[in-house]
Amino acid sequence: MAFNILEAVKGFLTPHTVGKAASYLGESDSSIERALSGLIPTTLLGITSKAEIDGGDSIMDLAKRALNTGILNNLGDTFSSAGGGIPESSPGLLSAVLGDKVGGIANAIAQFAGIKGSSAASLLGSIVPLVLGVLGKHAGDNGISGSGLLSLLSSQKSSFQNALPGGLNLSGLFGGRETERHAAPHAPTHTHTETVHAEKKSGSWLMPLLLGLAAVALLLYLMKGCNGADKEEVRTETPVAVPDTTATIVTPVTPARESLKVKLADNTEIDAYRGGIEDKLVNCLNDAACTAGKDRWFDFDNINFEVGSARLTAESQAQVNNIVAILKAYPKAKIKIGGYTDKTGDDAANKKLSQERADAVLAAIKAGGANAAQLEGAEGYGEELAKIAEDATDEERRADRRISVQLREK
Repeated sequence: MAFNILEAVKGFLTPHTVGKAASYLGESDSSIERALSGLIPTTLLGITSKAEIDGGDSIMDLAKRALNTGILNNLGDTFSSAGGGIPESSPGLLSAVLGDKVGGIANAIAQFAGIKGSSAASLLGSIVPLVLGVLGKHAGDNGISGSGLLSLLSSQKSSFQNALPGGLNLSGLFGGRETERHAAPHAPTHTHTETVHAEKKSGSWLMPLLLGLAAVALLLYLMKGCNGADKEEVRTETPVAVPDTTATIVTPVTPARESLKVKLADNTEIDAYRGGIEDKLVNCLNDAACTAGKDRWFDFDNINFEVGSARLTAESQAQVNNIVAILKAYPKAKIKIGGYTDKTGDDAANKKLSQERADAVLAAIKAGGANAAQLEGAEGYGEELAKIAEDATDEERRADRRISVQLREK
């Protein structure tokens, strides 16, 4: 019997796995099943398009990479506190296969299935490696070459198109009429917050997810953050509109910023930006008129998380290290970490994610060598201190999404 890619992929998505995903993401089993019904054929169309443009060898390489991660044996583990909702291999694979279509696809799935944008992003981040892994295993088991894999994908392309459920609007994403004929008015969505990438009104949240340049790539395409995660991005990421969709992508801010050396009390220097958290915090520590206390907060401006999780991205480590260096140079200083979200999404879920991300930053600072006596905990405030209206633009609400340092003593 001929190998049916669609059915092979579905075989890994057992009711148990769907249930774990639903529980982890805070969605119903039926909504996750609906999302997957659209994600699987959409992913296969994206992979087929990639193979037709760049050749079968390009997909073969990606398929082998995905298979080597063990995704086929541990897909269920992705949806756990340890797994973080997205495999570590996802950033590079998503970027390589779907490029700038990631944001639009996740947004369309969220609207179609009525789930949070962050949930759609996490599912997409798991399905792409899974599908590639299935292809990699089949190719390896049957001695199929890159060109053979391309032929297999092309021969089943029509079945992928036919499997797209009615109401899933992918118009413009793959440039073919086959995706447009299934389009229907968008279904209402339950968007969420995230700093990283899903926002109710605008359909933006992506982030990510989440790993060095690969993490940046994922955040670049995904919403930034998940479930209120985007919020705590702390003015760290800036939304960029995705062509032909209502989705917004949040990416680390890198506009012309003035680099400077910040000199610390022990005469060491750290690399930072003028007006960044390090600059402001050290200025306060050196200024007798700047008092510490419950109202003295400084916002991180280069802290990012892997999409759908509270795991810091590799590039965030530089700012973590700077905070550690500052604490060592000012041994009397004591700090607390706070996490915040904007008003979109579910209150309880926002607070939970803001707490997890605040805890993650605190843990990273401890792991970096900071004196535990200088660390007075972490607290996630969710949206309780958000000031911007829920129906405001994403750019306006960005101020409410942050991770901050409270200078308790100096």
